[in-house]
Amino acid sequence: MDWALLAKALILGIVEGLTEFLPVSSTGHLILAGDLLDFGGEKAKVFELIIQTGAMLAVVWEFRMRFWRMLAGLATDRAAQQFALNLLIAFLPAAVLGLAFGKAIKAHLFHAVPVALAFVIGGFIILWVEKRQRKAVVESVDDMTWRDALKVGIAQAFALIPGTSRSGATIIGGMLFGLSRRAATEFSFFLAVPTLIAAGAYDFWKNRALFDSGDLGMFVVGSAVAFLSALVCVRWLIRYVASHNFTPFAWYRVAFGSAVLLTAYAGLVDWSAGQ
Repeated sequence: MDWALLAKALILGIVEGLTEFLPVSSTGHLILAGDLLDFGGEKAKVFELIIQTGAMLAVVWEFRMRFWRMLAGLATDRAAQQFALNLLIAFLPAAVLGLAFGKAIKAHLFHAVPVALAFVIGGFIILWVEKRQRKAVVESVDDMTWRDALKVGIAQAFALIPGTSRSGATIIGGMLFGLSRRAATEFSFFLAVPTLIAAGAYDFWKNRALFDSGDLGMFVVGSAVAFLSALVCVRWLIRYVASHNFTPFAWYRVAFGSAVLLTAYAGLVDWSAGQ
């Protein structure tokens, strides 16, 4: 058993769980953490997608009754049917663009400097949205139409750029398009389920030849820790959005991204170690 590899899986699982549902980019943090831990290559990229699935299961568990009601009511309940349709519509833009451009994005943008730039730019976008005077017209996810879902789905597609943040794009995009802070946050949670399942399953199947039975421990540790830390984060974020905005996350993004750019430019940190 490779204890050093398991330790890296543990650290990356914590990073994934704590960042997946915050508007700070879990993929960006994983890329940077992988560089620092010298954990890179195609196998590492697929591992990161697998532990994202572990984090997603925290949402399934936390909202298990909501998902059960949706599944149970698909045949007869109009509200359940609309909710499922909204998830499908919101999922499609990122799925289509990911299939079309995913390989090119991984080849050119899964590096520290592009990620850090996305951190900074995304931070300023969040600050801009938070300062705008706006009135929410959609207070609950149950009030969303298919048009609302499509707008959020288009916003999510921008998260194909690593460092942008899937949750940040969907939450801030949803608020920009008229969703309340709570509705945008909850829909971001729900949308993570089909998005992360599809991305993880597709990449694992496509790269299955890279793995063997010796990697099982790495997957189990990373996914389990991601699940537990994501569960804590989701419960905290639900309480947080009731009375706070996302400005602190925006400044964190700007500061963290700037620090990576400065250390890369000055040669203080070798951010290419995990590539």
